[in-house]
Amino acid sequence: MSFLSKTLDRVKPSPTIAVSNLAMELAAQGRDIISLGAGEPDFDTPDHIRAAGIAAINAGKTRYTAVDGIPELKAAICAKFKRDNALDYTPAQVSVGTGGKQVLYNAFMATLNPGDEVVIPAPYWVSYPDMVLLAGGTPVFIEATLENAFKITPDQLEAAITPATKWFLFNSPSNPTGAGYSWDELKALTDVLMRHPHVWVLTDDMYEHLAYDDFTFCTPAQVEPALYDRTLTMNGVSKAYAMTGWRIGYAAGPKPLIDAMRKVQSQSTSNPCTISQWAAVEALNGPHDFIAPNNVMFARRRDLVVSALNAIDGVTCPTPEGAFYVYPSIKGLIGKTTPGGTVITDDETFARALLEDTGVAVVFGAAFGLSPNFRISYATSDAALTEACARIQRFCAGLT
Repeated sequence: MSFLSKTLDRVKPSPTIAVSNLAMELAAQGRDIISLGAGEPDFDTPDHIRAAGIAAINAGKTRYTAVDGIPELKAAICAKFKRDNALDYTPAQVSVGTGGKQVLYNAFMATLNPGDEVVIPAPYWVSYPDMVLLAGGTPVFIEATLENAFKITPDQLEAAITPATKWFLFNSPSNPTGAGYSWDELKALTDVLMRHPHVWVLTDDMYEHLAYDDFTFCTPAQVEPALYDRTLTMNGVSKAYAMTGWRIGYAAGPKPLIDAMRKVQSQSTSNPCTISQWAAVEALNGPHDFIAPNNVMFARRRDLVVSALNAIDGVTCPTPEGAFYVYPSIKGLIGKTTPGGTVITDDETFARALLEDTGVAVVFGAAFGLSPNFRISYATSDAALTEACARIQRFCAGLT
């Protein structure tokens, strides 16, 4: 329609949400659907966090707050950064938004001008490039290959930086691959950034607490303190605290940037939900003893899925260090044909045929910027994962 903004021509709807919606539609039609598309823990929000939300309602804490967060939540966030990451921030350096997505969007809207570039490792979370485009910037991609465990190298980062680079957008553990950078691997990247003082760092640490085996999380400003004054460190309560629907994300960084982000938020959503803010205070300040047993279950599910997928001829699935995703390659299946006559020309064709033939919903790799792959979220029950993997195995075995 001619009255719609031309800006919309630059972006596309979220493919992960589209897959989840299609799966729900098919389920509503009576199909037996196993949806492995959404990045959402199947655990309930812990009791003490829910109780804090209920207490906030009963105490009448349901009115407008400061645009970017109540003082109590900002104090809890400062304490979290000090406790977990050895980073010192004041409440004036903290922004709270309606989920991590809004925090990232606010940062881009507050800083990007036409011609500004944002360097993004691929595969990437589907929303990164579209948020950059909506803000008027230009995404520049670095391919993190399967052969390099889905991690970029310092030489790749060096080659991607130009005088137009405004941000380097970093995510570890990664959505969609689960790849996590060690301290030494991240230090090699921050050494590159130290040679380019005009480049700022925006780090998405949403999966910080979802780390397995001997992997230890670290964040850029922690690894290289000299980057502190040009780093925005983003995190949230959605994943580790099983609070996806509460919609609370936060970030800390230089005060002038936080002030600019507040201005953007003041003319869009204003404050996040007050009830969610009080629940987030309890999430950050309260007991964290549920995280370790949850991670044991996630690691078991990861191993179940990785083992099942690697048993399929033509599929290669590395073991991720964190998050709750795997990102298998289907390079060996490209060109094969389903019993119904569909030729698997790419990962989108594979994902659609898999859903139609077996009822298993996954997200195709092109949505994340690296093909031919697909993403599975293993944040669901062992039973559902076991059945889904069996269906995937049968589907792949039937290709000729």
